[in-house]
Amino acid sequence: MTESTVRPAQPAVATVSLLTLSAMVVGSMVGAGVFSLPRRFAQETGVAGALTAWLVAGAGMLMLAFVFQRLAVRKPDLDAGVYAYAKAGFGEYTGFFSAAGYWASACVGNVTYWVLIMSTLGQWIPALGAGDTVLAIALSSAGLWLFFLLVRRGIKEAAAINRIVTVAKVIPIIVFVILAIFVFDQAAFAENWQGADYAGTLFEQVRGTMLVTVFVFLGVEGASVYSRYARKREDVGRATILGFLSVLAIFASVTIVSYGVMPMAEIAELRQPSMAGVLEAAVGPWGSVFVSVGLIVSVLGAYLAWTLMAAEVLFVAAKDRDMPRFLARQSDRGVPVNALLMSAMLSQVVLVLTYFSEDAFDFALDMTAVMTLIPFLLAALYALRLRLTRETYEGARSSTLTVDLIVAALATIYTAFLVFAAGVDLLLISFLFYAPATVLFALTRREQKRRAFSPAELALFLVVLGLAVLAVIGLIAGWVTI
Repeated sequence: MTESTVRPAQPAVATVSLLTLSAMVVGSMVGAGVFSLPRRFAQETGVAGALTAWLVAGAGMLMLAFVFQRLAVRKPDLDAGVYAYAKAGFGEYTGFFSAAGYWASACVGNVTYWVLIMSTLGQWIPALGAGDTVLAIALSSAGLWLFFLLVRRGIKEAAAINRIVTVAKVIPIIVFVILAIFVFDQAAFAENWQGADYAGTLFEQVRGTMLVTVFVFLGVEGASVYSRYARKREDVGRATILGFLSVLAIFASVTIVSYGVMPMAEIAELRQPSMAGVLEAAVGPWGSVFVSVGLIVSVLGAYLAWTLMAAEVLFVAAKDRDMPRFLARQSDRGVPVNALLMSAMLSQVVLVLTYFSEDAFDFALDMTAVMTLIPFLLAALYALRLRLTRETYEGARSSTLTVDLIVAALATIYTAFLVFAAGVDLLLISFLFYAPATVLFALTRREQKRRAFSPAELALFLVVLGLAVLAVIGLIAGWVTI
């Protein structure tokens, strides 16, 4: 009897419209990050640096969005975007790194949402502190598992809720920008133009903002990850670009108008969410309450989108036999239940660890961004490889060849710059996850009765293990800090 005759029938997968797919992209990006932008930028740069940073980040991320758009059309059989492109271009072990790192970044990012919610409520409930007290962690854990049960009911129901929440959470952000414009102080804006005394050169200022721009743009690849739910393949690329342009306008506006409300040195000292502090300075205490409510709605919506995304990456990797097969099991509603459970468990572990962290939110934010850099870089390199080898470009016009070469090259240069901007410390710490996560790769190979590593994969693993050991030594010695 052949394998095909015994394979169980797969549950029908619910499809979603272009509007819903676009809302999932916006929902993925508009979350905790936008409410933290004023302080994070003010800690690094003034108006000139902020404008330059958004120009660089906007152009770079637009190229990356174009990369995902083109790959979705040229490689329609690759259903998990970020992970699938790394595997197709650079081998199974490299693809595993992309899947594992992207999955981990989603789980760590989810923890930042709960920390920020509890920190926001901590303004009125002191027992919640900065989101890392015992009570805050207990309430966050309850919310985490409540969302697990919600998503477990079905992808279509969760996606519909996310579309509603996306609309609801964008409104307070737009109101913030409008109110800040009404109280805009030209003198304060001019004083903040060059940056405060603690700001370095323009290059250093821009570099210092890059990780937070990566964090807030996470989700630009969301439509690619959810591609198997699209009604039409073309909707994947359209949703990616539509979602990106919408949030770029929102993020840049929130950052720039804040400089016209108060001195950047004061913004840099605000409690997170700093957008609440800026609006309170502009219109009074009710402004802080207004932003705080908007933040909670926004973060819960983003959390829902990222819960879906984390589980989807694990599920598709397991379905392609690049993760242990137990992660490929679906419920009768088409939900990858084991992948969803494993994602919730990792988030729970990280949530508990925040109790021992000095600054849980900022560290988790930076690590979330860093863990996505390698997957993004590999996707850009794969697009560049396709163009240089002309795979899938048979009969393409010269204009298409030229444009696609420019897009792929610029996206590769931008993501490589992000790796440089992240710094050695955070990159080394990321290997503390990659090294032990390789156990899942070895387990997968064992299920398939294959050698754990090929010679090239073993060499790569030894490099990863060496970097993880170096990170441990650095943390002990104090020259690697978190």
